[in-house]
Amino acid sequence: MTTILDASTLPVTWWKSSRSDTGAQCVECGLLGGDAVAVRDSKMPTGPALVFGRDALTAMVGAVAGGTL
Repeated sequence: MTTILDASTLPVTWWKSSRSDTGAQCVECGLLGGDAVAVRDSKMPTGPALVFGRDALTAMVGAVAGGTL
């Protein structure tokens, strides 16, 4: 995992999950080159982003959904 201090500097198109509502609890993802995926808080587009490999992001989402993280 890598931290980018200003997510708006990344060359990606951001999207929200189809399960996100219009409330304040949303994250956005953007595809980078290779297998990298950036994740940011939708309320802070110029705030930090975390960059994960796709396998690591899949594992994290599974852990959150399963209640182990």
